[in-house]
Amino acid sequence: MRSIGEMARDSGLSVSALRFYDGAGVLVPDRVDPVSGYRWYGAGQLDESRLLARLRRTGMPLADIRLVLAGWSGTDTDLVLRLLDAHLRRLEAGLSDARTEFSALRALLACRENPVTTPPTAVLRLTVPAPALAAALDAVRFAAGSDPELPVLGGVLFDAEGPALRVVATDRYRLAVARSAADGHDGPRVQAIVPTPLVDAMRALLGDDPSVRLTVDGGRVALETGDRQVAGRCLDHDFPDYRRLVRLPAGRRAPVDAAALREALERGPVRGGGGREQDGSPRGISVLAVGDDGLVTVCGGEDGEGGPDRIAVDRGFLLDALAAAGGEELFLEYGGPTAPLAVRRTDTEETFSLLMPVRLED
Repeated sequence: MRSIGEMARDSGLSVSALRFYDGAGVLVPDRVDPVSGYRWYGAGQLDESRLLARLRRTGMPLADIRLVLAGWSGTDTDLVLRLLDAHLRRLEAGLSDARTEFSALRALLACRENPVTTPPTAVLRLTVPAPALAAALDAVRFAAGSDPELPVLGGVLFDAEGPALRVVATDRYRLAVARSAADGHDGPRVQAIVPTPLVDAMRALLGDDPSVRLTVDGGRVALETGDRQVAGRCLDHDFPDYRRLVRLPAGRRAPVDAAALREALERGPVRGGGGREQDGSPRGISVLAVGDDGLVTVCGGEDGEGGPDRIAVDRGFLLDALAAAGGEELFLEYGGPTAPLAVRRTDTEETFSLLMPVRLED
């Protein structure tokens, strides 16, 4: 007999998926302890669970999975083959439809007139408080992308409008925004995407000087302080409109002790195996629960994990966001299990990060 944990390890199905399929009557354990309710699986059920895992990865409907499992061990495999072929045809038809829609979208993009926010000849010259710019870069750098397929996200957006300079970074799964005061610009909005190696060089230049000079001239950006300078080319892309991305549904805001939450994340239950990546960052999914009193806890997520007061996020991403936000007290803001989780500072609304939630399958 295998315990549910051993079955999960050997089959490729998660513990929560095994519980789901038990409740759905698809893969019922051979024995359930009448006192503890703990599930035990027979040796013959391992092959069933592996078959189930394969069907699940293809996205086969649950009703069809039931019939495939029921007919798998029989001598007449006609029904099973028909079900497999029918599902494959659905997948191929769906892929064909997706290709058609993507072709139409590409055509629309090719025909659409792209509004230009900044004239190619626009020149930006700003004086920025060095500590404020350093803090802003520290607050967003962790969210910059590194996917070579999406080079537009491989930098930090410098967005100057009026007396403010905003810096923004996103890798699709997280987004961070920070604001710094700035002087010297009263013209049209100017944007420049600074590649991350140049951003890191700029951050290293920010030391004890009270202010620095930032210049964007065409496709070149430079940061000067005293007799030192770092400069380079901007990325030749249009950054997505981050102002649309930060519009969140109304939700709850819970104050948290940053150090206590970090410790709870490090020590608390984790979905997806836990452990660490090669760079030492923690791996896995953490489920946050918010009580009626506003208290945020890290839970296992087995019971009621889809409820309105629970949200699952990448644990490493959340730890990065907490470290980047700084401060002892922070706000977590959420609108439900499918809405982004916002990590906000308590002293400003201008610096925050958003984390996309993780859907806990089955």
